[in-house]
Amino acid sequence: MTLTTNTSVTQPGGLPEPEQVFAFAEREIRRAGAELWPGAELIPGALVPSVTGYVRLLRVDGRELYAKYSYLGVSLVSLLRGVGGDWALVRWAQRTYTACPEALLTREAAQLRLLAAFGQPKVCAVAGLRRGVLFTEPVTGPTLAALLIARPQEAGDLLEAAYGGLHRLHSPRISRAFDPVGAIGERGIVHTFQRKFNGLSGALYLDLLGIERCAEHERREIVQLMRHVVGRLRRLRAAARTLKPTVLVYGDLKPEHVFFPDGFFPDGLDSEPVFIDPGLLRASGPEADAAKLISRTVLLLAASRPSPSASLRVLDGIAAFIDQRLSPLPRPERSEWLYAFLILWLTDTVNILTTYLSAPAALPLPGQGEALVRQAVTLCGMADRISALLAGATDGTGVTDGTAALDCALDRLLDRVLSEAAAAVAAVAS
Repeated sequence: MTLTTNTSVTQPGGLPEPEQVFAFAEREIRRAGAELWPGAELIPGALVPSVTGYVRLLRVDGRELYAKYSYLGVSLVSLLRGVGGDWALVRWAQRTYTACPEALLTREAAQLRLLAAFGQPKVCAVAGLRRGVLFTEPVTGPTLAALLIARPQEAGDLLEAAYGGLHRLHSPRISRAFDPVGAIGERGIVHTFQRKFNGLSGALYLDLLGIERCAEHERREIVQLMRHVVGRLRRLRAAARTLKPTVLVYGDLKPEHVFFPDGFFPDGLDSEPVFIDPGLLRASGPEADAAKLISRTVLLLAASRPSPSASLRVLDGIAAFIDQRLSPLPRPERSEWLYAFLILWLTDTVNILTTYLSAPAALPLPGQGEALVRQAVTLCGMADRISALLAGATDGTGVTDGTAALDCALDRLLDRVLSEAAAAVAAVAS
């Protein structure tokens, strides 16, 4: 039971208010905690700002847990924009939704349990699921995001360690043996893009970007840039070779979703990474996970604004990571992988930037989201230039002929894309 339109189904006066949405989620978290742990002392902790769902720390007799609540399987941005109807309709529909086996957090809990039983990749533990609330154990240790900023000279090794933690999941044998339990396709890069930018509602969505978060002169520029980017991506996706989804991917691979419990030390990683917030689904190849990881790493740099030398070291690590993916592939596969990867990278960047830009002003954004909105003109300009590079790369050639000339052209394309990313990161840091 998921809703897929971007248009509001109510008059503006009937839209859910953040205070109503948050208070209802708080009550459901307390009720769920009381039912799972009768008589336990429940103490709310810090709110974790999110655009996708309501997340809060909760102490249960001194035991710290994360409590997550999802409305109708849509993001909080979409909910507050009226996708689920007015507040009365949302509450009515939510009662049925949370009891449905297809509810988003029911599927996420099932995926976490499946991965825990499988043993690799390691994931956070499920503490309970009740009334549509998913409780998970926290994971100790630094995230990949924190380590990339703290140890930029090790970026290549860190990215390899995180991605390598999914090696067995990506293998054809595992993909044949396991079906994702309730695949969370709505977290896939392509699915998200198609849902956001479908038809007339997609055009309206673009027209309203930044309306509550940006100055009007910046907003006009952002809208114009993103119209160009989305139009090019639609054409690129239509022209790209479509392969049957055969590989299992993690689906929501972000630097903030990867933890190293024993940290990262000069002599190497002392433990396997632990992952949170899965979105298992089938894709045509593991490049979907690689693309989201690199997309979010570049945006992490733009939001965190480390020193120029630190940013360049992380970007060098990204280049080494991509080269590691390409080097074992035969020439035709190499060209196909790189082109698909670059399109997915840009598509994911567009997805998350537009989500932050369309968020109502009353919705608290994560710190990274606030930072990216402040730099939206620069980042949308980066996306515009990269989309033009990708569109120009296939003019009159195509990407599947496997020629040496095409390989060289794609190598140059990768260099130019990385240069655009570096220029954007440098611009927001200045």
